Amino acid sequence: MQRLKILNTHFITHNVKRFVLEKPKEFKYTPGQSAHISINLPGWEGQIRPFTFTSLQHWDHLEFIIKIYDDHKGVTSQLGKLNEGAELLLHDIFGTIQFKGPGVFIAGGTGITPFIAIFRALFHSGNLRDVALLYSNQTRDDIILLDELTKMLGPAYRNVFTEEGVIGFRERRIDRKFLIETIEDFNARFYVCGPKKFTEEICDALVSLGAKPEYLIV
Repeated sequence: MQRLKILNTHFITHNVKRFVLEKPKEFKYTPGQSAHISINLPGWEGQIRPFTFTSLQHWDHLEFIIKIYDDHKGVTSQLGKLNEGAELLLHDIFGTIQFKGPGVFIAGGTGITPFIAIFRALFHSGNLRDVALLYSNQTRDDIILLDELTKMLGPAYRNVFTEEGVIGFRERRIDRKFLIETIEDFNARFYVCGPKKFTEEICDALVSLGAKPEYLIV
């Protein structure tokens, strides 16, 4: 277990907070990996939750981007109250989504976080090619890192909003119909991350449309 001091923290949307942390010496991880984290405060040390690294290995600090659920009064609500100088406890690192080659990335809400590190690594190395992103949120205000994703992916990045609530808006969801309209080749590799129900429904739809189960990375 390692103690990580918060160097900087601020909200980047109305309910998503960025944490910049000290990076221990010789600390290693890869894009798409996650860590089990708890808060170094009495009563919270054993409340362990998984969060995904959004920073890259060569950076001099660690970064996590975390959605704060104030109504739950749990770990993320407490994280929302933390400021610079507080400490988090990193228990272990585990592998989640790994980049296995070009493909279509489909994210729902904070399911974008493992993709952020992957896109950043590919962009940094000049290898962000033949990659597309479909990103579902309730509204524009919920998008995480809109400007950076746009800069990295350009026209290969498409937002989908389920509850924009403005005149003329037509609700869309990433469902089977949307996939048929949007994707030309279902022989591609598909990376899917989001809430459990979202991920299961997208994967079922992709397979029903001809995607190979072994080409689904979740």
